[in-house]
Amino acid sequence: MTDFRVRRWAAWAPGLQTQEAWAGWLQAPVWPLPAADATAPLVEVPAMTRRRIDPLGRAALQVAWWAQGAEPTGPVVFASRWGEVARSVALLRQLSQGEPLSPTSFSLSVHNASSALYSIARDDTANYAAVSAGGASAAAGICEAIGLLADGASQVLVVSVESALPEPYEAFESRPGSLRAWAALLEPADCGLRLQASMPSGDPQDEHLPADLATLRFLAGSSAQWRQSSPQGDWLWSRHG
Repeated sequence: MTDFRVRRWAAWAPGLQTQEAWAGWLQAPVWPLPAADATAPLVEVPAMTRRRIDPLGRAALQVAWWAQGAEPTGPVVFASRWGEVARSVALLRQLSQGEPLSPTSFSLSVHNASSALYSIARDDTANYAAVSAGGASAAAGICEAIGLLADGASQVLVVSVESALPEPYEAFESRPGSLRAWAALLEPADCGLRLQASMPSGDPQDEHLPADLATLRFLAGSSAQWRQSSPQGDWLWSRHG
């Protein structure tokens, strides 16, 4: 089992746009997130490229950049349950009406679009991955990162990004959604955080937060243990040392 620690983390949402705001929110989280009309600034990316990126992609790249900083990029794992589903829905509607599809919109609708944009923007050829595992997508992203650390990576950047489902898929979301993203730069530790997976227990999930934000709260907090339940499986998070 590979222990790890969070070297640096960052988060962004329209109503929580600074590290200080997120630190305060994580102390007493309230869902839904504060309402606001904003998009991630993403000044690190040239304006011509930035204009083509949807709000979800901008949020993902912004937190990745903040958490990575100026350090050389190692492996990166992007985790999202639905990804750029809003763009996909728009393309399907165009297709149903016999309209021509934009190659650019299609290329930015795939699940690994954000990871590709990030690697291009940073001129990086490191190992990139995009994962999805239902409500446990953030945990799956961390699990992927742990495997990369065990395989010898000195650090791995994990990016989690989620948003509300567009019509006509809103019924598949059990609670109101909103755009949010966070990133955590992980590195090996002799005694630190651990993550174990097991078969689903059947116990209901009593977490009042979406799983991705509950995961961030554990990573950035000080709790000794947290058991996360989901239809995809149970996860035991623990902190040692």
